[in-house]
Amino acid sequence: MSSYQRREQLIRVGRSLFASKGFESVSVEEIAAHAKVSKPIVYEHFGGKEGLYAVVVDREMRALNESLLAALSGDTDIHPRQIVERTTLALLTYIEEHSEGFQVLVRDSPSTDPQSSFYSLWGDISLRVEEILEQWFKRQHLPTKGAGYYAQMLVGMTVFTGQYWANQRKLSREELAALIVNLGWHGLSRLEAKPKLLYNETDQNADDADGTASDSSLEEIVTSKPTKAQLKAEAKARKRARKEAEKAEKDAERAQASIEKAEQTIEEANARMKAAETEFSASEATTENAAKTAAEETTETASSEESDN
Repeated sequence: MSSYQRREQLIRVGRSLFASKGFESVSVEEIAAHAKVSKPIVYEHFGGKEGLYAVVVDREMRALNESLLAALSGDTDIHPRQIVERTTLALLTYIEEHSEGFQVLVRDSPSTDPQSSFYSLWGDISLRVEEILEQWFKRQHLPTKGAGYYAQMLVGMTVFTGQYWANQRKLSREELAALIVNLGWHGLSRLEAKPKLLYNETDQNADDADGTASDSSLEEIVTSKPTKAQLKAEAKARKRARKEAEKAEKDAERAQASIEKAEQTIEEANARMKAAETEFSASEATTENAAKTAAEETTETASSEESDN
């Protein structure tokens, strides 16, 4: 096994152990035993379990970061529902495809680095979501000062639900994403410019003793209809989604055509190769027969000369 292969093997073993037991419960001896190597090999490649843990975390952070940033790529002029859908599916896809890596990120870490990288990543994602929400709020004539809090709510809801789902996979990725989008989007699409608590006991202007005023206010909020701007934005989002779907379908058709053309080219090449092999075999047989005939003629000539003598 080459040095690179050994290093990759140790990373796989370390990731599995850190995911199942946590950093503090894993020892260098255990890592070496699972990899079937001696302890000095682990020290040689990583300097100890801390170095190995750092490499594992760095790889998982880069994979998750690339996935989430790709979901939020583009300008800020995108529909908020797309924010919720893209980030939710990106996170759940990562959890599904990198289950051990995700467990490493959310479990205990060295006391010298208490998951700061992991939470720093979510801070960066929240800032990006905040930028997009601010643009949306301005178009909806909503105050932007709460955009940062709403961004934290959306990201936090998705992250912690993802953590729960990682250990309770009773729903598929798409089913869970639909639940998160349902809650997140319907909350965003019904935001009030000046939200209030309806049952705040410290409010001097609180509800009547029988609660009639609160019930009617709550009913008004629940039954309120979306504004024209919101309906227009939703229609625009649906139109954009249809265009993206059509484009994706055309791209798929072009890709399929290219694949079929390549397969046809390969078949033609194979046919030519087979024909060449057949021709070569025939030529080889002809040459062999000619050589045999010549040898026989030479033998007959020699025998004839001997008889004459």
